[in-house]
Amino acid sequence: MMINSDDISHPTFSPALALAWQLWHQFLQDKDPQKLSDLLAEEVVFHSPVVWTPQHGKSITMLYLMAASQVLSQGFTYIRKMRDGQHWGLEFTCQVGDVQVKGIDLIALNAEGKIIDFEVMVRPLKAVNAVHAAMGEMLEKFKPEK
Repeated sequence: MMINSDDISHPTFSPALALAWQLWHQFLQDKDPQKLSDLLAEEVVFHSPVVWTPQHGKSITMLYLMAASQVLSQGFTYIRKMRDGQHWGLEFTCQVGDVQVKGIDLIALNAEGKIIDFEVMVRPLKAVNAVHAAMGEMLEKFKPEK
């Protein structure tokens, strides 16, 4: 059953999934890396809108999502939230520079409420290019110093 709301009291929403929903939205507000770390399974796979090869593991997913939380923060809002058990589809809008971005986060969780798959899709092409450039710059800043 598809649910389009923030109501976490629905019977198909286990306590673990309800906590994950709350933690994800708290992370978006305060960008606390510990909250993100608590949400991600060790075996999580991240699918970037600009890199074809899936990124495997918690460390690389943390890097991408922390960078994205900065790059996509200007006016970021979810305009539609769809949940079907352990699968979420979250449609968002934001600005990157002067470019309006529209996208979708497709998130799959395990029974413990840990994110095991995270795919981001972005449109239009102008937005994909803006996100690609901004993410490249931000990822450089996030790389550990040698």
